[in-house]
Amino acid sequence: MNETLNPETTFALHVVRNAANLAQRVQSGMAMQGLTKSDFSPVTVADYAIQAYVGKVLSDTFSSAMLVAEESSADLRGAENTVMLDVVTRFVTQFQPDADAKSVCNWIDHGTSEPTDRFWTLDPVDGTKGYLRGGQYAIALALIEHGEVIMGVLGCPNLGENGQPAVLGDGALLYAKRGRGTYISSLAIESEFKPITVSDCEDVTQARILRSLESGHTNTDQIDALAQQMGVIAEPVLMDSQAKYAVLAAGGGEMLFRLLSPKQPTYKERIWDQAAGSIILEEAGGKITDLAGNTLDFSQGRKLEANTGVFASNGRLHDIGLAAIQEVCSVV
Repeated sequence: MNETLNPETTFALHVVRNAANLAQRVQSGMAMQGLTKSDFSPVTVADYAIQAYVGKVLSDTFSSAMLVAEESSADLRGAENTVMLDVVTRFVTQFQPDADAKSVCNWIDHGTSEPTDRFWTLDPVDGTKGYLRGGQYAIALALIEHGEVIMGVLGCPNLGENGQPAVLGDGALLYAKRGRGTYISSLAIESEFKPITVSDCEDVTQARILRSLESGHTNTDQIDALAQQMGVIAEPVLMDSQAKYAVLAAGGGEMLFRLLSPKQPTYKERIWDQAAGSIILEEAGGKITDLAGNTLDFSQGRKLEANTGVFASNGRLHDIGLAAIQEVCSVV
């Protein structure tokens, strides 16, 4: 990457790298302390700890910046969760030595802001099941301006520098800025960023569909029907989280469907579940829309209220995928 990074980009890369390190410390630290079988899970602790850390560093670095994120400290403040708050605080102190229980709660609540004309959005641990099983997950941070994602960073501890699954590797750090392309580097070691692009596959029968291991987030029967409708014979890629967008951006797949689960037929996507991944994909040459082909609208609040579901592709196969959706799915 030849350009000089501006302060916001430098901040985002730094904070996501540290947040990923914090997520890994929670995973190993709670296991060593024998806490993984308690009433709270490592992913819950990691969610709170990372949001506290990012909220603190963001407010210190850009005092007027707004953060829209997944968690609030309301449950943590209850007397029944004193032990959990203590564990969260201990992990936060590894990056913010001055942290105490009260400050951690306040830093978490920095993320309860409502969207404005310009704000950051964070998913502290995207891919709960992947994190718990030692699979794919991501720390996702994005900057949104006037309803458009203008910058995004994904930290994927179990992807390789080539953007492909590598559970025992150094992880992948991806960055995209509107109009500047998408770049990837090592997550664990500061090294050169290299540009990535989507697959050039134009044969839909060879399209690798990235599918969640967690069936509750989509409609697996309809994805099977879509593959059949398009004549897909390639093996799907099974993995969790926005790390799928990283793999898609790096050419490791061609299509990703986020359909409506039969259990949640009116579900609307949260902005932090899509913001960083969407720009990572688009700037690598891919395309992302809702199931009807509409651009994702990040100006509607904390959810994508104007959109139904998500369809992402390498761009070349997008029209074919949308046509299949119209044939197979009932899109509102």
